[in-house]
Amino acid sequence: MDPTVTERDLEVLAEQLGRVPRGVVAVAARCVCGRPTVVRTAPRLDDGTPFPTSYYLTCPPAVKAVSRLEAEQVMVGMNERLASDPDVAAAYRRAHEDYLARRAELGEVPEIAGVSAGGMPTRVKCLHALLGHTLAVGEGVNPFGDETLRLLEGSWSPHRCSC
Repeated sequence: MDPTVTERDLEVLAEQLGRVPRGVVAVAARCVCGRPTVVRTAPRLDDGTPFPTSYYLTCPPAVKAVSRLEAEQVMVGMNERLASDPDVAAAYRRAHEDYLARRAELGEVPEIAGVSAGGMPTRVKCLHALLGHTLAVGEGVNPFGDETLRLLEGSWSPHRCSC
C-alpha cells in the first residue's frame, strides 16, 4: 500500500468528505481500486487545532455501513464485554497504546496527551475510528475495530470496490 498522498487523492478526499481535507499526512488504507479508504492525519492541524483522530475513515460506503451498526447500537454489547472481560479490556488498552504510539510518530501535542480515539481505552464510542485503526494497521491490534470489520461482512468489505 502506497501511503503517499497525491493531488488526485486530495481531490477524491474532498469529494468523499464534502469539504477540503485537513491535516492529511498519508493514505493509511486504500480501496482495491486505489482510492483512499482511511487517511492518517496530523495530531495538530495547520490552524493549530489539536486533532486526536489519527486514522480517519473516509470511504462513504464504509462510513454509511458503520453508521448503520452504530444505529443498531452494537456498541452496547461491546461495552458490556469491555466491562466484564479482563482479557478484552487488556486487548483494548493495548490498542489504545498502539494508537498513541503511532500518533506520537507524527509529533507530540500536549493538549491531547493520553487521548486516542473511538472511546479507547475505557469505552466503545465511535466504530468509525476503531475500524479506521484496524484498516490502517491490520487486524489483530484493535479488537473492536476487528469486530466491526467482521460485522460488516455482507454489507461492506475492503476487498471489493464500492466507490
